Amino acid sequence: MSLTKTLGQFIADLSPNRLPEEAVRVARLGFIDCIGTMIAGRREDCVRIMKQVLAPADGPATLTFGKEKSAAPEAAWINGTAAHALDYDDVGLRGHPSTVLVPAILAEGETLGSSGADMVVAYVAGYETWAELFRRDTGLLHQKGWHPTGLYGAVGAAAACASLRRLDADKAAQAIALGASQSSGLMANFGTMTKPFHAGKAAHAGIMAARLAEAGFTASTDALEHPQGFLHAISPTGTEDRTSEAKLGENWAILTQGIGIKKYPTCYCTHRAIDCMLDLVNETPIKADEVKKITVNISDYFATVLRNHQPDTGLAAKFSMEFAMASGIVAKRVGLRELIDEFVQRPEIQALMRKVEIVTSAEYDPELSGAAPADQVTVELADGKTIAGEPVKRATGHATRPLTEAQIFEKFSDCLDAGASDIPAGVLFKRLSQIQSLSARRITALQ
Repeated sequence: MSLTKTLGQFIADLSPNRLPEEAVRVARLGFIDCIGTMIAGRREDCVRIMKQVLAPADGPATLTFGKEKSAAPEAAWINGTAAHALDYDDVGLRGHPSTVLVPAILAEGETLGSSGADMVVAYVAGYETWAELFRRDTGLLHQKGWHPTGLYGAVGAAAACASLRRLDADKAAQAIALGASQSSGLMANFGTMTKPFHAGKAAHAGIMAARLAEAGFTASTDALEHPQGFLHAISPTGTEDRTSEAKLGENWAILTQGIGIKKYPTCYCTHRAIDCMLDLVNETPIKADEVKKITVNISDYFATVLRNHQPDTGLAAKFSMEFAMASGIVAKRVGLRELIDEFVQRPEIQALMRKVEIVTSAEYDPELSGAAPADQVTVELADGKTIAGEPVKRATGHATRPLTEAQIFEKFSDCLDAGASDIPAGVLFKRLSQIQSLSARRITALQ
């Protein structure tokens, strides 16, 4: 059976009683983190402009957990953009799975009156579909200019929505093919409003793909593995695996790879170095005017992604290692209140950024795509003293270095404060922790 058809059959067969308990836990965490970052990002300009231009009519799906509602496709588009607007959302599979899957599932779930258990199944369907594509190409998509979240996300969201709509195997396969033809996202747009737009557009694509397939809209059921199909089209090296058998439902990617929860609202490629810098300044206080040079050792792949070397806005600074290091020294933290234009433009930040040197390596960690075996920061002071941080192999919040329940709630609460949430953090967190026993409409209810 072709890959596209195999995925369609997997989606059609998936049910709550087939899910490993750990898969449910990861999905629940994905909902919690994504909804927190969605609310935090809902007042960003990109979200305001999306609402203004789309001008969606009233409908059954909630916009960013507020009072406004719209049809599900527009809600997923806007909510996905909001969830990725601050680049604070979870990471995995070379992208940001939850920021696409959760907005699509919630919007369609509210429309259909779906149960929380069905939404968790849909999340796992989307995650496993994304993971199956991810494992078939070891090429680094960023080096080709692709944004994996937009590419894999459209297919993953189509799978999730096909699951929610309980499509049969054939229609689920066609939904996936429709999602694949809507995949998009260019890395050149990182550091602008268009990067979060990629996530929102992928969520929108997933809903439309499943709806069209259900209505009889046709697509090729070999669209993923065809020589002119998805996998070959996006492959940086043309060495994609289009023929091996999928082990869906046997080898659960969500168990072995999970998701990483971001501790800092910046590109994940900065996180190991930020950990190193913050550990260093906590042990040895450093003043900005004492610094002669900061050296950061990372992979060449990470350096490619971190394209902004002298940013002057909070949005651009999210993709700047230079800013991350300067913020670590000046503020001794890298948080939401540092990722604003006023802080980025401070003279001492701008001066420190010019003292950062990036040293790259082409040696990669075999278990962490595109990363060096470890990242390290060294600070040379004006008096000749050099301070080196301990190399960091896994960022705080990585699946193998998870945040505690208290840290997860702290981030969630901070996000809801930043977005002036209509629902108290404790109330919404409790709902999401019990997602399997609640409906989509109950989860988004303001009361």
